[in-house]
Amino acid sequence: MALNLKDEKGIALILTITLIGLIVILTLQFNKSIRTGLYEMINFEDRIKLGAIAKSGFNCVLAVLQKDDSGVDSLQDDWAKLNQDEISLYSSMLFDDDGVFRIEATDLAGKIQINRLINTTGEQKGEYNEKQKTILENLLKLKMSDFDLEEEDIEDILDAIKDWIDEDDEVTGFGAEDSYYQSLEHPYSCRNAPFESIYELLLVKGMTPELFYGTEDETEKIPGISVYLTTYGDGKININTADDIVLHALSEDLDETLIAEMDDYRRDENNDLSSPDWYKTALGTSGDYIDPALITTKSSFFEITSVGVRDTGSRGIRGVVRRSGKILTVLSWNTF
Repeated sequence: MALNLKDEKGIALILTITLIGLIVILTLQFNKSIRTGLYEMINFEDRIKLGAIAKSGFNCVLAVLQKDDSGVDSLQDDWAKLNQDEISLYSSMLFDDDGVFRIEATDLAGKIQINRLINTTGEQKGEYNEKQKTILENLLKLKMSDFDLEEEDIEDILDAIKDWIDEDDEVTGFGAEDSYYQSLEHPYSCRNAPFESIYELLLVKGMTPELFYGTEDETEKIPGISVYLTTYGDGKININTADDIVLHALSEDLDETLIAEMDDYRRDENNDLSSPDWYKTALGTSGDYIDPALITTKSSFFEITSVGVRDTGSRGIRGVVRRSGKILTVLSWNTF
């Protein structure tokens, strides 16, 4: 049956409207794709620029460390002052589009070196290094009231850390080996080797995120133990750069008043900090408040943080370098 003229015109109109609709949809989709691609290209370009700024800051810190006198390291050194605002302001002169870097160098010898908790050589290999155990024990005691730790909790955490590091599968006290970690809902293996990253502590039995990271509310910020720990070092702590909490952990004979006197002394540029015994002069004593075998005034490992900042955002680099004389070796590197 033949269609009349009106039917043909109606079908033609429907087809025309349909085609126009398809064209509009395709055009909108095409425009959306173009915009998305453009935004991605802009973001990619920004990330490249921010990454380049961050790398420039990282290299700046390397240059300062390379130039520094490695015989003595203190809070008076140039590398220790890199986080000051004027450095960022000066860096803005180096980049277009108001880009700046914010840089910081942290002396890892000023932290407690967790892999030294056990002896690594000799007849006592794999057993507690009692001096290092005491330092970690003191640190946890200082944090006891902040995180509701009991005496037995501290001992259990130390045993679990020891079991994570030592090579055997024998459980120490109330620590943990593979049998415990494999029984978890999401099982994993006990390392039985030195920590490669301080964040591995979060895998150790008894270590909570609150104890590791700390807590913060509207009125108070309580740092966790992670800010006082490192996986690098020979076991000696640089008392020229150590945090007050670390100094306190070095000796139960030191109270807040004595530590404040030490801190004032080491921040005075006129004082000689080349020998670890300077603290005796600061405190007016001849006694060994701190075991001489545990302290130094030199550093070999530094953590460098550099963040590239522009109005569009930021991108950062964090790495650890080992310094031997004037030679610097990058040991780890990650972006954030």
